[in-house]
Amino acid sequence: MRNRTIGFLLAGAAAAALLTGCANEAGGGDPEVVTEVAPPPPAPPPPQYETRAKERQMMSGVMKAGDYAAAAPPPPAMMAPEPEFRDQYEDVDPNPVKLTSEEPVSTFSIDVDTASYANVRRFLKSGVLPPKDAVRIEEMVNYFDYTYPQPEAGADPFATYVTLSPSPFAEGRQLMQIGIQGRDIDRDARPAVNLTLLVDVSGSMHSEDKLPLAKQALKLMLDQMDPADTISIAVYAGAAGEVLAPTPVSEKRKIFAALENLRAGGSTAGGEGLRLAYSLAEQGLKEDAVNRVMLLTDGDFNVGITDSEQLEDFISRKRESGIYLSVLGFGRGNYNDALMQKLAQSGNGTAAYVDTLSEARKVLADDLGGNLFPIADDVKIQVEFNPAQIAEYRLIGYETRMLDRADFNNDKVDAGDIGAGASVTAIYDITPVGSDAAQIDPLRYGDDATASDRKSGEYAFVKLRYKPPGEPDSILLTHAVTDADKADSLDAAPQWVRFATAVAGFGEMLRGGEDLGGGFGWKEIRNLAAGAKGEDEFGYRAEFIELTRLAETAEAQAALNRPAPEQ
Repeated sequence: MRNRTIGFLLAGAAAAALLTGCANEAGGGDPEVVTEVAPPPPAPPPPQYETRAKERQMMSGVMKAGDYAAAAPPPPAMMAPEPEFRDQYEDVDPNPVKLTSEEPVSTFSIDVDTASYANVRRFLKSGVLPPKDAVRIEEMVNYFDYTYPQPEAGADPFATYVTLSPSPFAEGRQLMQIGIQGRDIDRDARPAVNLTLLVDVSGSMHSEDKLPLAKQALKLMLDQMDPADTISIAVYAGAAGEVLAPTPVSEKRKIFAALENLRAGGSTAGGEGLRLAYSLAEQGLKEDAVNRVMLLTDGDFNVGITDSEQLEDFISRKRESGIYLSVLGFGRGNYNDALMQKLAQSGNGTAAYVDTLSEARKVLADDLGGNLFPIADDVKIQVEFNPAQIAEYRLIGYETRMLDRADFNNDKVDAGDIGAGASVTAIYDITPVGSDAAQIDPLRYGDDATASDRKSGEYAFVKLRYKPPGEPDSILLTHAVTDADKADSLDAAPQWVRFATAVAGFGEMLRGGEDLGGGFGWKEIRNLAAGAKGEDEFGYRAEFIELTRLAETAEAQAALNRPAPEQ
C-alpha cells in the first residue's frame, strides 16, 4: 500500500512538471501559475435496502399496525423539484342578483371552512393573483373571529346578530350581515376524542410544505389534546396501511415516533386510505365521544377509487355512523382543492388549508375546539325578504352551499356543521325599494296589489335550523329584521360589520370586482379594514391589511404582463 501511494505522488509530480514546461515553451518569460483543484471523488452509492418484501406486501393489500414503521428507512432524501401548476378548483359562477318579487326566499347551508383564505394568501405572498375559482368569499370572511357575544346561558347553542347598514360597494345599496355565534365549551367539559389520522405519504407529498409540515402540525395538535383521548394513524401511498393502532394521547412519545417514521413515496391510493381510516374509526368508536377522521393530503388521488362521485358516495354513507371528517390541505402545484371541498362537505366535515406552521397553530391549536368538537349538525339558513322593502338581493359567496327552498324543512338533507366557539357570517347585498341602484327593471305588468298588506316594519325574516349532534330532528330559530337592526351609517355599524365588509370587498375584488361600484377599490378596502381592526392578538387582521397591498401590486403587475391588443 505504501509503495502504491509513493507511485501516485511521483506520477502527480511528473504531470505537474510537464504542465509547467508546456506553459514556459508557449509563453516564454515567467510562467503563469495555473492552479487546478481536482474534483472530489464521486460519493459512494447508497446502501441497497431490502425493501422488496415490504413493497410486495403494500401492493398486495393493507399493511398491519407496525409494518410501516418497521420498514427500513429509505435512501437519503433528494431536493424535490418545483412542482408545475396543476392545482384544481371547481368552476363556480357567482350568485346572481335576485328580484324579490319573483324569488323572495334564499336558502343555503352554513360554511365554517377557511381553506380559501389561507390558499389565497399563499398566492399573494408569492407575488401573483390567485385563480378566481380559488376565491370563495364566505371562507375568507369566516377566517376571522368577529367576537360576537356568546349565547345566553341555558339558551340555544347559537346567538344570532343581524345588521343592516349602507353599502360602501355602491351608492344606493345596503348590506345585511347575519352573524351566528356558536357556544364555546370549557376545556374540562370537552367530550373525549377518538381521532383517526389519515396521512398521505405518496410521492407528491415529498416537499417541505407538505408531509414535513403536516407532521409538525399534528404535534402542535397533540399538545392541545387530553391524555385520555385516543389517536390512530393510517397512511396511504401505493396502498393503504395502518401505522398506529388506537393509542391514548398519554403515550405521546409513541405517537411522535410513529409520525417521525412517515416517509413520502409512491402513487396515491387515497380512496383505499379512506376505507381503512373509517374502518379504524369504527373499531375504536366511543359512545359520548367525538369520533373523527382527519385527512392530511394535497388531494392528488391517482390510484384505487379516484372518481369524486364514488368518494362522495362512500363518505356520505359513512357519516351515518356518526364519524365526522376533517380535511387539511397542504402544498402547491397539484393541490386538488375541488376534491377536498367535496369530501369535506360530504362527510359532516370541515376543510382548512395549511401553508405555514403559523396557520397550523391557528387551525389545530388556537381553533381546535371549533374544528374538533361539534355543537350542531346540518345547520341551514333561510331568509325571506319583504318585497315591500327590498327590491333586489344577492348573497355574497356560498355558491357551493346553496339549497332548494324545500330543503330547509327536510331533515334528511345534509348541511354544514358548526363546532364549539365557531362563528358563521353571511352578507347579502340588497337594494331597497325605490333606490336608483336597482339592477333589474321592474315588470310592466307586475302585481303590486298585495305589497301594502305585507309587514311594512320588517325588512326580512331569518330562519335557522340545526340538529343537536347525533339527533335526527332539527330545531328552528327565527329572527325578524326590523329598524332595530339598522345602522344609520357604516361608521355607526358594529366593528364586526365593518371588518367583515372589508374582507367581503377584498374577495369581490379578487374575483374581478364586477359587483362593486367604481369608487370602491383596494385603497377603500384597506382603509375600512384599518379602521375596524380593533384588538388583534395574533396579528391576523394586520396581515389581512398587508394582503390588500400585495393584491394591489400583483394586479398592477398582471396588467403590465398582459400582451398589448393587436391594432
